[in-house]
Amino acid sequence: MATNAYQKFYRQFTKKVLDKIVSPQILGDTQALENKIKDDTSNTLPICYVIQDDSTSNKVLIDNETEKRNLNPAFAPLVLGNYQEDDSFLALEASKSNASAYYPDKLIRLVEYLLKHPDADVLLVPVTILWGRAPENEDSWYKALMADAWTKPTGIKQAINITLYGRENYIEFHQAISLRSLIDSALEVAPNFAPAHFVVTELNKSFNQYKEAILGPDLSDRRNVINKLMISDAVKQAILSESIHKKISVSQAETLAHGYLDEIVSDFSYSTLRFAEIALTKLWTQLYDGIEVHNFETVRELAKDYEIVYTPCHRSHIDYLLLSFVIYKRGLMVPHIAAGINLNMPVVGQLMRGAGAYFIRRSFNGNALYTAVFKEYIYSMLNRNTPLEYFIEGGRSRTGLLLPAKKGMLAMTIQSYLRGNSKPIAFIPTYFGYEKLMEGSSYIKELGGQKKQTESLFGLLKSIQKIEKVFGFVHVNFGEPIFLDTILNKHQAPKHVALQDELPESVKLSIDDVANEILENINKAVVINPVSLISLVLLNAPTQSLSERDVLLRLEQFRKLLMHHRYDERMKMTELSNHEIIQYAVKLKQVEFIEHDNERWVKVANTQGALLKYFSNNIIHTFMLPALIASQLKNQLEQSITTIEYSELINFIIENYPDMQKQFYLKWDVSEVQTEIEQLLKYFVAEQLITIENQEIHISQSDEALRLITAFAHLYTVNLQPQAE
Repeated sequence: MATNAYQKFYRQFTKKVLDKIVSPQILGDTQALENKIKDDTSNTLPICYVIQDDSTSNKVLIDNETEKRNLNPAFAPLVLGNYQEDDSFLALEASKSNASAYYPDKLIRLVEYLLKHPDADVLLVPVTILWGRAPENEDSWYKALMADAWTKPTGIKQAINITLYGRENYIEFHQAISLRSLIDSALEVAPNFAPAHFVVTELNKSFNQYKEAILGPDLSDRRNVINKLMISDAVKQAILSESIHKKISVSQAETLAHGYLDEIVSDFSYSTLRFAEIALTKLWTQLYDGIEVHNFETVRELAKDYEIVYTPCHRSHIDYLLLSFVIYKRGLMVPHIAAGINLNMPVVGQLMRGAGAYFIRRSFNGNALYTAVFKEYIYSMLNRNTPLEYFIEGGRSRTGLLLPAKKGMLAMTIQSYLRGNSKPIAFIPTYFGYEKLMEGSSYIKELGGQKKQTESLFGLLKSIQKIEKVFGFVHVNFGEPIFLDTILNKHQAPKHVALQDELPESVKLSIDDVANEILENINKAVVINPVSLISLVLLNAPTQSLSERDVLLRLEQFRKLLMHHRYDERMKMTELSNHEIIQYAVKLKQVEFIEHDNERWVKVANTQGALLKYFSNNIIHTFMLPALIASQLKNQLEQSITTIEYSELINFIIENYPDMQKQFYLKWDVSEVQTEIEQLLKYFVAEQLITIENQEIHISQSDEALRLITAFAHLYTVNLQPQAE
């Protein structure tokens, strides 16, 4: 009794302290759990919250959150018929009073009760608690270094956690698991073991998956990673081959291999990651009005069960930093990023390594040893379930259009997966939508014919110094995932391919399919921001200027088209009004007002034409199918023909569609495009550009109809041509 009274007093004291200094942040959404508990209320199933470590402070925080969210109270007794436990917690570590036990005493009691009472059950809710994932003050170096990792905190460390991370404490309630179902599985798959063994193993496995999704894999230090790779069979064989073919000693070949790995391998550290979070929070605050993130919950749902490979488009050097920042701030582990060797600059390169970057040469040049050690490194990261990131286009687009896929990294990822020992892979195409670019001035020079400049520390500092701190919003939209197994199965690819084997044709076809789907899904996740939309309007005007009245009209017409024929459900469109779009672009100094014929006009600002073309190209694919239709209508009018057979127009578009689809990575197969054409023709009818009678299309000759048809047709004639990379 005295012990229980002391525990109650200690809990209440801890609660008062924590209430004053700790404000937990909840990762994910607890709505599904709340709904499940409500659904099970009629069955009176008890809830038991599962934690890995028996920490009173963590228990108090969980109890506080259950109270706030109308979940079953965590410190309430756990009642099963006439059987009762003092609270509703289950700590997986053995109790301090019975430290030699393999399994928690409470779990053994619960399992024994359920074995004796077949109709009873308990819902287990795993809860992850982390301290100090996101330090918020620039000078908090100590906080960054002391934050949670994989190791269990000591009592002193936990006290430091509470002191330092009052506002940087993270809690995640995971999906409820039936204890009855775990026991049934234990009796089925491991009848010779105590069910408690299976339950603890499965729960710990789940916790490790949750923790890995948030913190990343439990990585050893860089030196040990390199040493392990050096003694792998694949690298040893490559060293021996190098020695024979280059006629050098094995020792010399080993030195070469070690040098390559030293050049490639990341030097990941949690302290660097947290320092980067501190610096980037300040940077984004200064540069941008905000970072808008869309469709991230899809990634969160997949992270536990899949090897995540982020495959974004590449539009700015900021892409590297932005994606990692967004992922980290939302509670998942940042990916290890394939970075070009040109970015391995003094200071910057080491910081990038610390944040998970690994460096890759632009070309392997038939270097068999380099190829072997690089592939083995990729394979080792997949084995450790490390999230990866690489830009599917290889380099940055200078035009704003997607570049053809560079498939080298993709092929190595798929080849590594087929060697085995990896989770199933989900590729996450990701769209970046900027309203202004840090590299804007250099892009303008390069588009004007100036040779691309080599990156250097001096050049980077110089560009940062010149930054005009009016960059608007930036959008990060996570696209529809691509599941590798689905595509491998589609091509009937083998389940396993040995390292030394030639890739079968079915695997090569799978690589091509994955690459193409990534590009298509990036375009599906398009963000129609104010700058890209007004760019499209003004750049299609004869002098890159229009009266304000005409700009408002054209913005409305273009938006109506996108609302009538929405490119994809993941597409996002600006919510600014048409007037606000113009004012916003003026604020960003990309367009300006002029007086012309006693009327206010809007024109592209001096020197901004090339960049606005870049932004309009970001969204041009959403307009290309209606542009193709309008182009054919305009061709008819130029021949003084105002009528065309419905089927003739459909067939013409279908015939010309494949080339356009290939250039702009459009989402519809040829077999699907007729339905889309018919939907667009309904829009043309609604806008009074055409009428349809007796399977004939009659083209309107009104001035406004002609202007809109010409505007759409211009998009096709100007853009459907080979683009410089």
